[in-house]
Amino acid sequence: MKYAKSLVAAVLGLAVATGALAQKTQLTVYTALETDQLKAYQEAFNKVNPNIEIKWVRDSTGVVTAKLLAEQANPQADVIWGVAATSLALFERNGMLEPYAPLNLDAIMTQYRDKKSPPAWWGMDVFGAVVCFNTVEAKKKNIPIPATWKDLTKPEFKGQVVMPNPASSGTGYLDVVSWLQMWGDDGGKGGGWKYMDALHENIGQYTHSGSKPCNMAAAGEYVAGVSFEYRGHTNKAKGAPIELVFPKEGLGWDLEGFAIYKGTKKLDAAKKLADWASSKDAMILYGKNFAITAQPGVAPKLANIPDDYESRLIKLDFDKAAAGRERTLAEWSRRYDAKSEKR
Repeated sequence: MKYAKSLVAAVLGLAVATGALAQKTQLTVYTALETDQLKAYQEAFNKVNPNIEIKWVRDSTGVVTAKLLAEQANPQADVIWGVAATSLALFERNGMLEPYAPLNLDAIMTQYRDKKSPPAWWGMDVFGAVVCFNTVEAKKKNIPIPATWKDLTKPEFKGQVVMPNPASSGTGYLDVVSWLQMWGDDGGKGGGWKYMDALHENIGQYTHSGSKPCNMAAAGEYVAGVSFEYRGHTNKAKGAPIELVFPKEGLGWDLEGFAIYKGTKKLDAAKKLADWASSKDAMILYGKNFAITAQPGVAPKLANIPDDYESRLIKLDFDKAAAGRERTLAEWSRRYDAKSEKR
């Protein structure tokens, strides 16, 4: 009899556990977040919302952007989390996003979110341009540390610069957009294109990842890697022989942002994720990786990032960057794609 009762209890317990498991909602989340960030963000969210399971679909920004655009007729995503705001602005122009004001929206600075009410997207943190400069290799080759973007076009940098391809990398796109907005586009004839023509002469390779140029510079494969400050900060903290250069003309930047995909059948769960991802607790996590978070006063001082970092960011027009994306990438590919790494 005792055995029978134990068996019944075990069966009931299994049924309850199975029922609880069945009640879990799975959200398909498209992201360009770094793989070394995903676990911490997911675990923190699941402490608050244990019944929502995240299924990550991760790739570089350009790949995620192209995938989402290609899937418009047959959407697969529920949420977009940690993708560049220039891409989110493009999705919004295409009617792909579900406007939603998360619980913590008022704490997010207005310059770091969509201007509409309710917003189609909002920012998490800023990622900005940096040059990772290998001091050991530079000394061997007698190459001085650069102070400006234009220093990278000097003859001594021939074949020693690597940067991301803007068609596949959000970091690469923010670089191209910033140079065009700083120095002019003029349909392919402006100063931004003239700068990239000169830089192209010194490029060893265009990569399909924003992190890779800094990793390559850190490993001594190239002297200078155009990347973003998170990867520069983490590589230098690990002891890589690099200096982080923040060029004097100004820094291109973008936002990692959040949006709900329009038409998701799991809207309630997506809103819960949005509420948490916009919270101070989430911002504190973002601040461990980035110097600027969308909520002010949250991010601690990061080593090797200048105190006036935010003031060095150029004035950026997200809508202009989104509207010109297709033409800009076509022009860039026509001119420079021959030096891109093979996939």
